[in-house]
Amino acid sequence: MTTLFKNIKELIQVRTEPISFVSGKAMNELPTIKNAFLIVENGLISDLGSMENCPKTAFSEVIDAAGKMVLPSWCDSHTHIVYAGNRESEFVDRIKGLSYEDIAANGGGILNSAKKLQETSEEALYNQSKVRLEEVIQLGTGAIEIKSGYGLTTEAELKMLRVIKRLREHYPIEIRSTFLGAHAVPTEYKEHKEAYLKLLIEDTLPKIAEEHLAEYIDIFCETGYFSVADTELILEAGKKYGLVPKIHVNQFTAIGGVQAGVNHNALSVDHLEVMRDEDIEALKKTNTMPVSLPSCSYFLSIPYTPARKMIDAGLPLALATDYNPGSTPSGNMNFVVSTACIKMKMTPEEALNAATLNGAYAMGLEDKVGSITKGKQANLILTKPINSYGFIPYSFGTNQIEKVYLKGKEIGV
Repeated sequence: MTTLFKNIKELIQVRTEPISFVSGKAMNELPTIKNAFLIVENGLISDLGSMENCPKTAFSEVIDAAGKMVLPSWCDSHTHIVYAGNRESEFVDRIKGLSYEDIAANGGGILNSAKKLQETSEEALYNQSKVRLEEVIQLGTGAIEIKSGYGLTTEAELKMLRVIKRLREHYPIEIRSTFLGAHAVPTEYKEHKEAYLKLLIEDTLPKIAEEHLAEYIDIFCETGYFSVADTELILEAGKKYGLVPKIHVNQFTAIGGVQAGVNHNALSVDHLEVMRDEDIEALKKTNTMPVSLPSCSYFLSIPYTPARKMIDAGLPLALATDYNPGSTPSGNMNFVVSTACIKMKMTPEEALNAATLNGAYAMGLEDKVGSITKGKQANLILTKPINSYGFIPYSFGTNQIEKVYLKGKEIGV
């Protein structure tokens, strides 16, 4: 089946040469074609260009995109959408003055989610999670990374990862799976963190590898959670099973986790609300992608990643939602792009690059998605009639998506 999108007002994020990600000044460059056509064949982008060069052959389907724009679907490289229940009571606690750390110290936070998940069957967990996945697809996300980390026992972590595997099998969206057993220290191991890490390494990891349940390994490197030494231990253990490192780091404090990530060739270092000059220096001229989660900063009222300083220093940046029940109960990448522009002073070009091409790289999917490139999957957003792509972040409270396509097939919104 071949589909022609014709009269596209502007075709956005067109990359004709192979490129993994963009950094520094190049993040402000967003290649587009005005009055364009795009041809999709068997789920892949097969041709594109100016309407004056549009082929005259017959197509299975023709979509007139006059006044509308086409861009690659969002690439959300950091989520926790497989979870049980919610934590709306903690939302009220924060309004009343408790901090995220206060709530965690009182047995809330990640430990609260872990308790709920352990009590939830795999089937119920899958049914809750697929609703969230369908929601983010409707909002334009075409590739997503999902982490475990709300199990905190071998059995519960495997349950989460099996649900992620089922989602991958049943939905056309590109999904990557991350093992985040070191998300918090369970209550029963509060005084024996080393024993919990041993459990993850000697019991959980071999079973994950046996069932091929994850591509990545992650850890919450943060004061009160896991140290740099813990991080290095977990990342090395994961590598032995072929799991590529990622890190939650610099959310509340900077303790050297960025440097550990770089030293272990982490694909990404995520959060980065607190960034020292030495952290920025450590990321220069590396293949590690910094990932910002502005919805988390918005929801918790904590600082935003200093995007302007990082990009001006020559770094790349990706944007992701951090969709989870405690600190970011939203998977709306449109809001993320808007917030990056409004609160982090990123230009629309920088934000769109960060949410597509760079986000794809942060999941190891840059060869499949993230740009309008011949041979890549036709994971597309067709906008409503808009003046410019800058209108997407500008109109932060309005959904400007008319249709979503995954592998060339309309999903609808």
